[in-house]
Amino acid sequence: MAQHLTAEQTPLVADLDQPAPDARLADVRVGVVTFPGTLDDRDAARAVDIAGGTSVPLWYADEDLQGVDAVILPGGFSYGDYLRAGAIARFAPLMGRIVDAASGDGGMPVLGICNGFQVLTEAHLLPGSMIKNEQLKFICRDQRLRVENAETSWAGRFTAGQEIVVPLKNQDGQYVADQRTLDELEAEHRVAFRYVGGNPNGSRNDIAGITNARGNVVGLMPHPEHAVEPGFGADLSGAGTVGMREGTDGLDVFVSVLERLTR
Repeated sequence: MAQHLTAEQTPLVADLDQPAPDARLADVRVGVVTFPGTLDDRDAARAVDIAGGTSVPLWYADEDLQGVDAVILPGGFSYGDYLRAGAIARFAPLMGRIVDAASGDGGMPVLGICNGFQVLTEAHLLPGSMIKNEQLKFICRDQRLRVENAETSWAGRFTAGQEIVVPLKNQDGQYVADQRTLDELEAEHRVAFRYVGGNPNGSRNDIAGITNARGNVVGLMPHPEHAVEPGFGADLSGAGTVGMREGTDGLDVFVSVLERLTR
């Protein structure tokens, strides 16, 4: 069930004079899938609600998308990751429905974040694969990204070339693909987001996120859902300071899809 915040519950947003979400956005239902091991599903649902939409919890073993307009595969972990990240989750009953909805005539928007990105590659909704970070270590830090493609369902609020900062936390975040696939992604402008200021995990071509040819399916390794609330987002200073962290660049990822679906 969606939990929309009242004005009393979001004083920081009001203090920054941010406009209230368009009331029409609440009609957009965004499903957030939970697999055994998922840990960022509530964060993703909260991001949808803060953006003004209506989040709908979806369980991996069900086969009913409950009439949602878009789907988020959140980060964390999924069962079977010990074999290969996302390799077993892609066979979940609900994933069959998601693949059909994303690749069908309607082209349902789908966003895979971190482990969700891994699941999307395993389900062949996106090309390439994810392997362990180049340093073979878990990485957790605020990461600068450049928006390379602002035409996808999840980036309409951005402009091409815009730089944003969102948290990154992964161990299997190195994006790899054969040279032909990499060349196609670049030529077709399907690199959605690129790492800036250093490649954190060895991903080919500094790729942080990609899209399918239609632009409705996007995989993103960093976590925009952790940069949606003033005071609790990314550190924009670059100093790694402790305290109130004002970066909310991730919010526009979720507002983008809501606005796309209300047009």
